[in-house]
Amino acid sequence: MTETVTNSRARERPSWYRWYALGVLVLVYVSSHVDRQIMGILLEPIKGDLGASDTQMGFLIGITFALFYATLGIPIAMLADRGNRRNIITIAITVWSGMTVLCGYVQSFAQLALARIGVGIGEAGSTPPTHSMISDMFPASERGTAMGIYAMGINIGLLVAYLGGGWMSEHWGWRTTFIVVGLPGLLIALLVRLTVDEPVRGASDSQQSLNDAPPFMNVARHLWRTPAARHVIFGSSLAGFVGYGMTLWLPAFFVRSHGLSQTEVGLTLALVSGIVGGIGTFTAGKFADMLAARDVRWFAWVVAIGKGGLVPFLVLFFLMQDFTNAILIYLIPAFFGGFYLAPTFAMIQSLVPPEMRAVAAAITLFMLNIIGMGIGPQGVGILSDVLSTEYGKESLRYSLMIFGTVNIWCAFHYFVGARTLKEDIARAQANT
Repeated sequence: MTETVTNSRARERPSWYRWYALGVLVLVYVSSHVDRQIMGILLEPIKGDLGASDTQMGFLIGITFALFYATLGIPIAMLADRGNRRNIITIAITVWSGMTVLCGYVQSFAQLALARIGVGIGEAGSTPPTHSMISDMFPASERGTAMGIYAMGINIGLLVAYLGGGWMSEHWGWRTTFIVVGLPGLLIALLVRLTVDEPVRGASDSQQSLNDAPPFMNVARHLWRTPAARHVIFGSSLAGFVGYGMTLWLPAFFVRSHGLSQTEVGLTLALVSGIVGGIGTFTAGKFADMLAARDVRWFAWVVAIGKGGLVPFLVLFFLMQDFTNAILIYLIPAFFGGFYLAPTFAMIQSLVPPEMRAVAAAITLFMLNIIGMGIGPQGVGILSDVLSTEYGKESLRYSLMIFGTVNIWCAFHYFVGARTLKEDIARAQANT
């Protein structure tokens, strides 16, 4: 049973439409990361209001969200490989935005944990279908750039969450902040539903027809038996382990160790993680496309160089006591921190046939988020509590510094994955 890759309506669309659709999908990604990362800037006031420990807050911002977000992403992705991806994304935005608004009305730690689970359930339905749609709109030669633009949604989301969240938290309180950042998502859901079309599967690939979507285990088996995919997934999981721990705990670190206000924290991280990090995320995708034109292994080498090279600067950043010098040093880790995103997304989509793409993205994100979002922030919180007996309020500084060295392990997996990347991509294309 095959699906013919033709669609008259798709051919009638003007050439700029795919870039418009990508822009709307970036807006969706921005919304999801504002709603997700707002917890970082609100961590300290929520902790003080609810009387929680670092371990409890690590649980709230880590495994509480990640378990449902990562697990439900797989069955939703299976549905996306068989159904209308645009409609799935529309429903997902509506759910996570509504649950973010609900966070502003909770009265206890348990209620907040349940609301954040709801946010995670909603966000599970967005990224895997989006990766699949982008791969159908952009050919392999432009996929790294397209994924880089999409991945910038993370940094733009951080910028909005930090910049707006810091000010709103200080002046309006954390409850009102949740309500304000959640409401725009409902309008974005309408924008997706009314202006974005469901793209033709396999439209950017050379084949004239494609197979029906295979069972989940077939996709998982294909990824496991593909060495490059296996190392890229493990490497991205370790990158997320460090990245989510940093993203969600850095605001608290600046408050405790450098005495910044919530507004100052928001402004600092908006400029550094939002703008500098966003430029780095886009640059990685663009560089990967340019260099891969000569040798496709550069998709992995770009990540290995970026993630391995930032470690000395990250360690120095946490050892610095002077805030100005520390921030200047942190510009380098901020630029290279998201270097893994666009190349990883592009490689996974190229390492599987079109009919596997949403599920392959979901499996990648499952590993990245269970290990990264689930264990990373929780681990930072636990280690901070353990070190607090010796280092007091500076325990978070050393906890984050230790976690930062995991980037070396991450770089190793991308370097090894590059060895078979060329052959593995060719094999996936042959299977198609």
